[in-house]
Amino acid sequence: MATDNLTIEEVATFLRSCPEFFEAHPEVLLNIEVPHPHGGRTVSIPERQLIATREKVRLLESKLAELISFGQENDALSDKVHALALKLGKATSRNQAIDALYLDLLDSFQVPHVVVRLWSIDQPDVSVAPEFNPVATELRQFCDAMTSPYVGAHPVYETNLWFGEHAPHLKSYAMVPLKIHGEPVFGILLMASENAERFYSGMGTVFLSRIGDIFATNVARDLNIS
Repeated sequence: MATDNLTIEEVATFLRSCPEFFEAHPEVLLNIEVPHPHGGRTVSIPERQLIATREKVRLLESKLAELISFGQENDALSDKVHALALKLGKATSRNQAIDALYLDLLDSFQVPHVVVRLWSIDQPDVSVAPEFNPVATELRQFCDAMTSPYVGAHPVYETNLWFGEHAPHLKSYAMVPLKIHGEPVFGILLMASENAERFYSGMGTVFLSRIGDIFATNVARDLNIS
């Protein structure tokens, strides 16, 4: 092969087709210098490869640390949900279950504002419980159509008004439909925060769903929904 006036592509093709070239001439590989990836000077190819490898290792270490952090957060949340399930399981009445939910969401999950609404239940004492305040038909229909919890910066309909004097300061919301398998939605669990990053569109809702399922099962048991 002629070596005069070779193009870059021809040199690359030659080296790819003749991998034994650098075995026969290792000094060429060692003496070739290329630009430093961060500028300022030139380095040998082996050094450049070493730099690239170190950068890949740092990136992988960062990703691993991130995954470990996510795993630890999920483990902590799982433990909290388990503890809540045990507390709700000990509740002997609807009121005890609701009180346990409110207290645990505040203390363990740091959710400052929580409201429960229940409907379509024929109970003699529901008129005195705020959880049975009227809920608009449109909102009930919205909840019936939900397949997963809603999270975001905007309240659904006017549910933010359920938080009274705190309503003007709330910036993120989570709404979980309450139902048991095979039955219609019979209520909602609504959470809110002044922190815009507490509940946001795109966040995972697996633990919210589990909390809703556990609470719904306990409340349904007390209200004979099954």
